[in-house]
Amino acid sequence: MPVTSATARPNPDDLLVLLAVGRTGRYVSAAEELGINHTTISRRIAALEHALGGRVLTRGAGGWELTDLGREALAAAEAIESAVRSLTSTTTSLEGVVRMSATDGFSAYLAAPAVAAVQRTHPKLAVEIITATRRASLQRSSMDLEVVVGKPQVRRAEAIPLGDYTLGLYASHEYAAARGLPHSIEDLTAHPLVYFIDSILQVDDLDLAPSFAPTMRESITSTNVFVHVEATRAAAGLGLLPCFMADRHSDLIRVLPELVAVRLTYWLVSRAETLRRPEVTAIVDSLRREVRSRRTMLLGTPAPNSG
Repeated sequence: MPVTSATARPNPDDLLVLLAVGRTGRYVSAAEELGINHTTISRRIAALEHALGGRVLTRGAGGWELTDLGREALAAAEAIESAVRSLTSTTTSLEGVVRMSATDGFSAYLAAPAVAAVQRTHPKLAVEIITATRRASLQRSSMDLEVVVGKPQVRRAEAIPLGDYTLGLYASHEYAAARGLPHSIEDLTAHPLVYFIDSILQVDDLDLAPSFAPTMRESITSTNVFVHVEATRAAAGLGLLPCFMADRHSDLIRVLPELVAVRLTYWLVSRAETLRRPEVTAIVDSLRREVRSRRTMLLGTPAPNSG
């Protein structure tokens, strides 16, 4: 380990700057969080490296990454942050901002109630939810947490399985009355499919999901799963929908439930440094509880074919 001089003690403020950069991987995001400019971040990191006698950050494909020395310094920074919080707060209430991205359906029906449960105990904690259906980012950017579909391939990050959910095929009562319902996989060729836009879908597991009936022609397609649900309810075609969203609507019928049941997994991705933040830990724990409590809803209950 590099030896530092007796007069070159690391500045606690510089350690807190490292903490912000280590959690986001970006100078710009750290500057926004701390309310200082990018140049100041760079200068503070340089001063810290001079005091410690070595590099604390290295440039990686996904942004700035901690060196071994940086991880040691980060542990000291976390202790400083904890001590400051204990001195400046008379309660154990969590504060700050947690930023997360998740798919549309997960955000609405799982993340929102999970976050609300945390905020009832910690009203000063703010959570920003960005809806997106995409692969886990190789560059950690400014997101503290990402919820994605399918096992992510990530480096310098933790990937945690949250739970499974099922996609089923659905039709509206109006559609069934006008067009009839399929009784076999072969019958699906006569029906249009409501689903994601194939040409811009980034998630491999979702891209493979309609493989049970590759000859179905597309009807209405969208990047937003709520559009899929409403287009299916409007009799645009058969919708390949998350059961936990479709089963909320009494005007939708599950089609071929024994034959079409695509099981996928939600995964949570975050930096290890970020997961140690108390406010992030609280959100992650609540998300996991919410997913566990909704397991039956997420997997769907196959109903007898009404057609």
